[in-house]
Parts: sequence; structure tokens; C-alpha cells
Amino acid sequence: MAQPLRLIAGLGNPGAGYKATRHNVGFWFVDALAESAGVSWKAEKRFQGESARLPISGGELLLLKPMTYMNHSGQSLRAVTDFFKIPAAETLVAHDDLDLPAGTVRLKRGGGHGGHNGLRDIHRHFGTPDYMRLRIGIGHPGQAREVIDYVLARPTREEGDAIGDALVRAAEALDLLLREGWDRACTRLHTDPARI
Repeated sequence: MAQPLRLIAGLGNPGAGYKATRHNVGFWFVDALAESAGVSWKAEKRFQGESARLPISGGELLLLKPMTYMNHSGQSLRAVTDFFKIPAAETLVAHDDLDLPAGTVRLKRGGGHGGHNGLRDIHRHFGTPDYMRLRIGIGHPGQAREVIDYVLARPTREEGDAIGDALVRAAEALDLLLREGWDRACTRLHTDPARI
């Protein structure tokens, strides 16, 4: 059975200076979806973000890029979900994840924010973390004191290539999620590509 999904929010920071940084891989994912479908982004002042409408079989998905900066992502997401009456359970949030190596991508439901400031703000605005997540691995610098500089820097070429490949697999898993449901998408995405 297909997964009910109405909104995909990619997390990141606005502005050219942040565009290619590790912290913006959530933006990279929704940008890739919009580009592959040939749809354009529209500034939405009431949502404090940019939105695009992604055509899918039987309807469309709303894509969102909050323009509030990462630490206030929940403001934009809450404005959109309130306006369109979209339950958290029908929302997918794509974000960077320090706990996964670059090139790894995972689907998850619920759970804590893991110290991620964008997720922390979403939890603050929603109170319950029952939304779906697309965790996009960016690796870890090794020391906690290096994290801020690390996430706000560009990935190496090898990391960038690995993340790009992961986003392609994530888009394929999203298609499966919509057609065949959560379990099938997770199985596909979480299986080592070398074993398929």
C-alpha cells in the first residue's frame, strides 16, 4: 500500500554562501526533485520559504525550502502544514546527518533530534516528532568542537560524489515509497547497493 505523503521539506540555509555546504544537503535533495520534474521554485512570504509543486501519479507533492535559516526551520514548516492542514505523519523532512558516513542515506520515522538544530526547532513547533525523515549522511569531523565549521564547509569532491549518488538512490526510494509503501522503500534504500 502506498505511503500517504503530501509535503517534502528540505532543510538548509538560504544564500549563495551556504549553497554548496554539507548543512544544505536537504536543499540539494528537494532541488534535485524539482529539477528532474522541470518545476520551478516560488518565494512564499507567508510560509517564510520557497515552494514548488511536484506532479506525481494521482496528484502532486508540495516541496518546501525554509528560508528562515536552519535554526528556525520549524517556523516555515509549521506555517505550511497549518495552512494546508497537512499532518506531521504525511510530511518528510530531508536533512544532513553527522552520524552517517557521506554516501549513506536512511529513512526514519520519529525519534529525537540528535542535536540537529533544524530538527530541534521542528520539534519545538510540532511537539511530536512523528514525521518521516530522510537522513542524508555527511560524515563527522571526529571532534565535537569541529562540527560547526565542518557542516558549514563544502564536502570534498569524493564526499560530494558519494552524497550525489545517495540522493539518486533516495529519489528512487521516494518513488517506491509513493507506489508501494514505507517498508518496501526502506528495504530498497537500506540494502547495500553492491548486493542488489
